[in-house]
Amino acid sequence: MVNVSHENVAEIDTRLRRVMQQARLKVYADVYGFEEFPLDAFVAHARSDALALVRDDAVWSQLVPGEGPGERFRMFRFHFPEGVDNSGFVGWLATRLKLEFGTGVFVTCGQNSDDGGIFDYWGVPETLGDVVIAYVSNLCANDPDLSRGRHGQ
Repeated sequence: MVNVSHENVAEIDTRLRRVMQQARLKVYADVYGFEEFPLDAFVAHARSDALALVRDDAVWSQLVPGEGPGERFRMFRFHFPEGVDNSGFVGWLATRLKLEFGTGVFVTCGQNSDDGGIFDYWGVPETLGDVVIAYVSNLCANDPDLSRGRHGQ
């Protein structure tokens, strides 16, 4: 369900902080990276431990644990309770992380109808993984020290 609402910035912040406290956070211990293979090689190369598989017109890209070549990411996931208005969550949290740590993120969403509906996988650079995950965990716990952020946001 995608909600359409008209809120000011303070109302959005309050709602999404509440959403974050209601969501279930899972942090992955492994480091992940992307592995690519041709479209016609799906059966031979798709891995059961992949968190996500996405394709374009030429390749499949799967997000898998490992230490191979390429950029590496720390991963965490949110499962949202059914019926919770999480509209704007990705942009809101991504903006907070950019302001706090200077990092971009990537987000891959999925759907599990038996577990609330939408879930999000978040990837951050391995070098910032520990501090970002601690910050996100504290936001989920409603840590009052994070109410304005380091930059007054």
